Amino acid sequence: MLTLFHHPLYASCRFVRLTFGEYGEELTLIEERPWARRKEFLVLNPAGTVPVLLAESDYAIVGATVIGEYLDETRGAFQRERRLMAEDSLGRAEIRRLVDWYLVKMDGDVTRHLARERALKLLMDEGGSPDAGAIRAARANVRQHLKYTNWLAATRDWLAGPRLSYADLAAAASLSILDYLGEIEWNEHEAARDWYSRMKSRPSFRSLLSDRVRGLAPASHYADLDF
Repeated sequence: MLTLFHHPLYASCRFVRLTFGEYGEELTLIEERPWARRKEFLVLNPAGTVPVLLAESDYAIVGATVIGEYLDETRGAFQRERRLMAEDSLGRAEIRRLVDWYLVKMDGDVTRHLARERALKLLMDEGGSPDAGAIRAARANVRQHLKYTNWLAATRDWLAGPRLSYADLAAAASLSILDYLGEIEWNEHEAARDWYSRMKSRPSFRSLLSDRVRGLAPASHYADLDF
């Protein structure tokens, strides 16, 4: 069984967990606090970032998109009915664009700031109050990203096209953290809500819905499939 070093409030880590779930593979999870810069972990990844997948022969594969490409080559190519990348080059380009949108742009605009200010600062024992300015800016950006997700969900079967793909997993990974924090007004984005409800109902999502972060309970609807 493969091992993933992860943290539950990092969208990139949730993305990898969802990917394994969609390919029907079990995964040993080790929660890593990257800010602690644990020596044993730095041996695997000198950059000190998560996610890190300990694969065959204990080879460390670092980074969500790198792990995603590895899984596509080793699992997706041989499970066409489950494959999370498109068969054509333009389809793959659109999937990669949206994975980058949610795991890089949205993370930089919204997710990492709300997660840090509302939860991670406490876990890091940094002290001090949350940065109200950072929270306000992130909350303003949430609305724009929800509008875009709503448009994608309203105009396509899945976010990148006719089939479930890495794009849906990246978006769901990011939005699930905001949903845990109670930062999304789903009633204002019906198409995005319907799409997210489909994602939450998938077996791959079950482990995410059971996540709990010390000192911060999830929003009351977080684990509800009908919300």
